[in-house]
Amino acid sequence: MFKKLSVLFALLALPVLISGCLLQVGPKKNAQSGTDGGVFKSINKGAGWQQKALIPTVSGKPRSFAGVNAASMAMDPSDRLAVYFGSEANGLVYTYDGGANWQTADTLVKGTVADVTVDPKNKCIIYAAVGNRLYKSTDCNRTWNQAYYDNDLMAVVDAVAIDHFDSNNIYIGVSRGDIVKSSNGGADWQTIYRAGNRIRKILVDPNDSRNIYVATNVKGVFRSQDAGANWAEMKSLMDTVKEHKLGTDVKDMIVARDESRTIFLATFYGLLRSKDGGETWEKIELIPTQNKAAINALAVNSVNTQEIYYVTNTTFYRSTDGGANWATVKLPTSRAGWKLLLDPEDPNIIYMGVKGLAK
Repeated sequence: MFKKLSVLFALLALPVLISGCLLQVGPKKNAQSGTDGGVFKSINKGAGWQQKALIPTVSGKPRSFAGVNAASMAMDPSDRLAVYFGSEANGLVYTYDGGANWQTADTLVKGTVADVTVDPKNKCIIYAAVGNRLYKSTDCNRTWNQAYYDNDLMAVVDAVAIDHFDSNNIYIGVSRGDIVKSSNGGADWQTIYRAGNRIRKILVDPNDSRNIYVATNVKGVFRSQDAGANWAEMKSLMDTVKEHKLGTDVKDMIVARDESRTIFLATFYGLLRSKDGGETWEKIELIPTQNKAAINALAVNSVNTQEIYYVTNTTFYRSTDGGANWATVKLPTSRAGWKLLLDPEDPNIIYMGVKGLAK
């Protein structure tokens, strides 16, 4: 009798054990089920999506990070198949084959990876911001060492950017509003500006690395045109934001990788474009109206800036005519679209990291 009961309990437990190891790809699941998170990939400009969250194991039974929320994403500038996914509370995962298979950065501390970026001149050098520290790998994720430590234990390194012209120049944004720079690959650091507000994003102009843009949480955007020596608020931008009542909560910013000097900026409620390097700005009309837009992330085709994409909590938006018209696609997940990456060589390919939001 005891043996029969033991066999019965083992059979009942088997589905539970299997479900913990395998990703169930199929109909959309509720965010609480832990099966519709991680990364989604589109190969047709966002018209359709497929979840990409499998981690192969030696046992042959893949694990999955489909229950994980996105905190950051990055693509290797020198290898479009190498994508990095910084999670909330669960560390870093990465793929070298465009999302077909993922690996975990096991030697990096677990936690929320607020930002991750790859050296444009050496794909084996990666920086990851976790808590009040910046970590650096010089051997393609095999080992990680601390590159920056903030004495304020409550501080968070929120943003990281690398100078593509001289990758020894590293910029980080600390949650108290400080911009900190290293000129020797993270060995030494100095504070070069105090923005007075939490840093949302740091951008190095892909056409001229002397131009640095810092988007703050609610105090607008600041720019340096001499690699961080001097800074000024982009007043014309904020005047346009206030004129159209788009809110000062900056969500994303993109500088086109060409000589058009085109810059895009997304606030929570709207989208703006500058065609002259940030001197003047125009509002791009969205669907739905600005007070319901709730933009989370933005992407622009670096070859053709007429192709603009953004994502909200429920919907992916695509324009192929500079924002005059928009196509909409309901997200393939109950979570919010949170991060977008566009393949620079094949703009049909888009990666989306998603995040479950408290209701």
